[in-house]
Amino acid sequence: MPELPEVETYIRELRPQLAGKRVVAGEVKWPRIIATPEPALFTELIRDRRFDTFGRRGKYMLLGLDSGETLIVHLRMTGEVRIHPASVLPDKHTHLLLTLDSNERLHYRDPRKFGRLWLVDDPESVVGKLGPEPLDEGFTPEGFASRLAGRTASIKALLLNQSIVAGVGNIYADEALFLARIDPRRSGGELSMPQVSVLHAAVRAVLQAGIEGRGSSLQSYAPPSGEKGSFQENHKVFRRTDLPCYQCGAAIRRIVLAQRSTHFCPQCQS
Repeated sequence: MPELPEVETYIRELRPQLAGKRVVAGEVKWPRIIATPEPALFTELIRDRRFDTFGRRGKYMLLGLDSGETLIVHLRMTGEVRIHPASVLPDKHTHLLLTLDSNERLHYRDPRKFGRLWLVDDPESVVGKLGPEPLDEGFTPEGFASRLAGRTASIKALLLNQSIVAGVGNIYADEALFLARIDPRRSGGELSMPQVSVLHAAVRAVLQAGIEGRGSSLQSYAPPSGEKGSFQENHKVFRRTDLPCYQCGAAIRRIVLAQRSTHFCPQCQS
């Protein structure tokens, strides 16, 4: 599933491709891909709207329209957005087509059909439940500590909890915990303030590095340009099971926490 760096890369690459373009027509090929409103109303409401703002909240893309409405896109596991010439025919996995006034079409493609789109007046109706943005100034070590206080769940599970911090998923949680030298199995509530501060800095560092690398291209992910990201080349622990740790040489371990594969160095992370 794309995480914050991948979604941020998506938004940055979609902006020049979509800015100022008007939707001429919409066609929903698989109705359940539209979370709200119902598909017929969706195509009616988005017609004649122009894309004019581009943002992100956690793992959600926020595509603002000149009507004041927002098209929210969550790619989940295999979703992708591409802008193609109008002559390009959709394949069987393309579930939404938006015809643009530039003789192009926006294709939303999703082989596993887990992604969702919302067309809403108020984005908070969808993303209001999310925790702070980890790269914003409002995400402080003290605020992070207060969200972890009293929690008995593993720190890995808590990093994946989008109400605690928005946008962090499996890849960047593992990488941040390695950078902070914290065992992912530890209870979040038992971390000391110095440890929380180190983890806070590590989360921000790995996410920023992920953005600079245009994300981690694993399995199906590639941003709109089609050029894969490169951050997977910098992974220290993620999907490096049994390979030697770059720091100490110990074999990287893989366990399951919060129903997710978790990778760590048993020697460096304690």
